[in-house]
Amino acid sequence: MKKLFICAFLIALTSSTAIAQVLEPVEWSTSTEKISETEYDLIINATIDSGWHLYSQEVPDDGPIPTTFTYVESEDYTLVNKTLEEEGHTVDDPIFGMMIKFFGDKAEFRQRVKILNNEISVIKGEVEFMVCDDSKCLPPTYVDLNFNIQNIESSEQDDDKNGIGFSEIAPKDTYTPEGKDESQKGLWTIFILAFISGFAALLTPCVFPMIPMTVSFFTKQSKTRAAGIRNAIIYGLAIIVIYVLLGTGVTAIFGADVLNALATNVWFNVIFFVLLIIFALSFLGAFEIMLPNSWANKVDKQADRGGLIGIFFMALALAIVSFSCTGPIVGTLLVEAASKGGIAPIIGMLGFSLAIALPFALFAAFPGWLNSLPKSGGWLNTVKVVLGFLELALAFKFLSQADLVLQLHILEREVFIAIWIAIFGALAMYLFGKIKLPHDSPLTHISVGRLSLALIVSTFTIYMIPGLWGAPLNLISAFPPPMEYSESPYGVGYSKITGGSSANHEELPEGAHLLAPHDIMAFNDYETGLAYAKKVGKPVMIDFTGWACVNCRKMEQNVWPKAKILSILKNDVVLISLYVDDKRKLAEGDIVESQLKPGKKLKYIGQKWSELQTIKYKANTQPFYILMDHDEENLIKPVAYTPDADVYYEWLKTGVENFNKLTVD
Repeated sequence: MKKLFICAFLIALTSSTAIAQVLEPVEWSTSTEKISETEYDLIINATIDSGWHLYSQEVPDDGPIPTTFTYVESEDYTLVNKTLEEEGHTVDDPIFGMMIKFFGDKAEFRQRVKILNNEISVIKGEVEFMVCDDSKCLPPTYVDLNFNIQNIESSEQDDDKNGIGFSEIAPKDTYTPEGKDESQKGLWTIFILAFISGFAALLTPCVFPMIPMTVSFFTKQSKTRAAGIRNAIIYGLAIIVIYVLLGTGVTAIFGADVLNALATNVWFNVIFFVLLIIFALSFLGAFEIMLPNSWANKVDKQADRGGLIGIFFMALALAIVSFSCTGPIVGTLLVEAASKGGIAPIIGMLGFSLAIALPFALFAAFPGWLNSLPKSGGWLNTVKVVLGFLELALAFKFLSQADLVLQLHILEREVFIAIWIAIFGALAMYLFGKIKLPHDSPLTHISVGRLSLALIVSTFTIYMIPGLWGAPLNLISAFPPPMEYSESPYGVGYSKITGGSSANHEELPEGAHLLAPHDIMAFNDYETGLAYAKKVGKPVMIDFTGWACVNCRKMEQNVWPKAKILSILKNDVVLISLYVDDKRKLAEGDIVESQLKPGKKLKYIGQKWSELQTIKYKANTQPFYILMDHDEENLIKPVAYTPDADVYYEWLKTGVENFNKLTVD
């Protein structure tokens, strides 16, 4: 059940536009390949619509629902080993905080069988699978498979060959959402973060003083102002080329896919954690990370050559000399970019170097601006220290990912938040001047800028404290472990949204339960909930949901707790939550033939609710909400994922008002 609950983070990544639409994004086909006189490969091919992905057969515990193959038991054949699958794509899933494997566009699976009776002509099986795109997922679907093994030509494969690109399923294999749009968003995010980091690097003691020195050099050494501007622009472009070459080299040496695999592997997450701790300690003043002085001396000699080559080596000298300040930032960027895979390291270095190069070109073009620059001083070291604290906080993100994958429960949500409270609390104390570090200048007073930053950090620290008691902390939701990965589903002290663990509730009607943590009364059976609604004279709200539904959980955690919405859900409607991926078996008397697939029986509770949604509402994505009266007629048009609380409230309010009008009439 725990796995099914965590799976709720995936089944209905649905948008509000996907209302009355039945989707079938995967087509399955089968074939057979003869390996020897007694052995055959059963080949299953999945053709997947663009933008959708299909999960691997094996995903980590508490992950999404895997693709599962079953074969009709028979004395006529035996299965040889497990069903094999292609390599697919393996990425770190930000919601599950673990590595999960999936397939896009197409996938091929192979199951070897040994024939014990030559009279057999057909082998039957079934595949259970779940598919998702970037906005929604579909409930588990079951498809029959038939394999013809008569008149099959022998293949040229060796008996022990699994097939090109196929491998045994390994628990380390993992998944990540794919899709052109999402990857582009990821690259833009990397670029913007890198660009901001480049500006942060400018404000360090190793780089900032170089701006007036370098610009003055170009303006004084050039015969004309135009030549000085041209040389400064070439200098800036050289900086960009150097850092982009660094990103290109990292990608070329390790390979885009390898980088991604390394970044999402548990042990490399631990290595990244250690690296960031080292970078943080360097910024805090424990030591300096420097490249050999001989490198800088050799590059300086080349810079004296003049011309374009000389300018390029001047830029290279800047990169080497400033490495003690820029190195940790560049290293962190490459680590973060590696987790995105592809050309992300190149894009990251482009953004970083562009931010560093721009000031040199701009100040060369407008030298008068130099007078507006603040003077170098102790504030530059303060910038380094602030960056050190940020590196320290970021390091625990990688340690958390490793802990989530291994399911060690060492760095659970409360512990992670407590560590961040300590880190940012210490940063606030530092900015207030209560903590001194090795390279700090004497602090006679606190500037307005420093005081403002200290107040912002203090506010952020205080904001995180309620997270220890179960607050969602939406501002940093991408960093700490999910709510489920905590000491208690209600947070420290077992507190509830309704006012604490000691809250009393009236006796629940038969078949109802309280939906934590909001304590909304809900039914999980359609007929039982409808009967109760008729008894109490309230409208029915059908909630087609799933244990593996990301947007279902987002609605329940971010929209339903709003006071005006929570009031309606508790007092004005009868909620019936129908889980389309409920894997509990139906009672013997409830097993019926599927109306969508004649000849096939509905075996699970989830199949029953999924078929109800598909037949009655012509939709098969979750979450999907219906407000209806006692005659099972819609009071208002159904809605899907609606993250805007005001819009969702208006939908609820209008539906309830329509019901009240009916009762009055």
